[in-house]
Amino acid sequence: MILFKKCEVFAPEPMGRQDVLIAGAQVVAIAENLSKPAGLAVEVISADGLRMIPGLIDGHVHIAGAGGEGGPATRTPEMTLGQMLNGGITTVIGSLGTDGITRTVEGVLMKANALRAEGVSCWVLTGAYQVPTPTILGDVARDVAMIEEVIGAGEVAISDHRSSVPSTGELIRLAGQARVGGMLGGKAGILLLHMGDAKDPFRPIHLAVEGSELKYTQFLPTHCNRNDYIFEDAKTYGLKGYVDLTASSYPYYPQYEIKPAKAIVALMKAGVPLEHITLSSDGCGSLPDFDADGNLVRLVSGEPDSILRETVEAVRQEGLPWEQALKPVTANVADIFKLSRKGRIRVGGDADVVLLDPEDRVYHLVANGALMVRDAVKIRRGTFEK
Repeated sequence: MILFKKCEVFAPEPMGRQDVLIAGAQVVAIAENLSKPAGLAVEVISADGLRMIPGLIDGHVHIAGAGGEGGPATRTPEMTLGQMLNGGITTVIGSLGTDGITRTVEGVLMKANALRAEGVSCWVLTGAYQVPTPTILGDVARDVAMIEEVIGAGEVAISDHRSSVPSTGELIRLAGQARVGGMLGGKAGILLLHMGDAKDPFRPIHLAVEGSELKYTQFLPTHCNRNDYIFEDAKTYGLKGYVDLTASSYPYYPQYEIKPAKAIVALMKAGVPLEHITLSSDGCGSLPDFDADGNLVRLVSGEPDSILRETVEAVRQEGLPWEQALKPVTANVADIFKLSRKGRIRVGGDADVVLLDPEDRVYHLVANGALMVRDAVKIRRGTFEK
């Protein structure tokens, strides 16, 4: 058991100065003055001057590596536990990306189970950029319905030169399979879509919705801040559907990308409901830059901790209150992916909490009830981390 004393709690709603008691993998009590339970082994940690927030949820991470657009040497490495902890992240949703040819969904699934064994929470999406998209059991619906860790499909590419350019019918079938699989398995069954640089990028989604009974909320388009014209379209699209912003690419491509912290504020000013906005890292994915002829100019790999950086900057630089800045990386992601025990600090919820110091750096971190960062030092490491 762990008892945090006198922390400023944002659940993400502000709760004021509270004590928080964790037992096993759950939060069991939140009150202004909790006493140490008698006769039980309880670690009491003073959190005076610290801000407690929910463990962040990164909804788009290439946990088993990605990339390869520049040849075999440009394949990005797997994500480590330490990269998650650096960013205050306690839950990730892993997916394939460009390379659904030499990498497999099975590999992503095994990496998810490795992260679970190391103490954090992880789910995966079946599929990749390509259509027909790779699966484990033969189709999307079977994977989502029958494999516990699989909660949706993607990252399927549209509006991009690396896309296999799915027809409207193919996109409808993919989203429909994900939805039915989700219904049968009691999961979100959502379809994550990689949005490329083509003009009118949301058109394939509009056509799919117009040509079926699917709703806009069946799709989660990502990279919606990758350039100025997709972002302008996202201000309208977000009135009906979800908009996922990418955090890790901004420092590398500021000439193209809309800074995520600014993008959240701009979407809200345009009338997009905050609940429709999520922020993910695209961590450990490749961030390639191509010239006008489609030649690779450079390639870097994104870092998961970018979502914490942009959340803090949304508060410090853009003036968002913490309860609003936190939702795109906590409660909103949990709601969209139907992770009912994640994304909030509440009695009965999973004990995933992060305590930030006055400089908004990770000072303590608890994942599934286990203390992994204490006094700004990682006390848990991945199997092969030094």
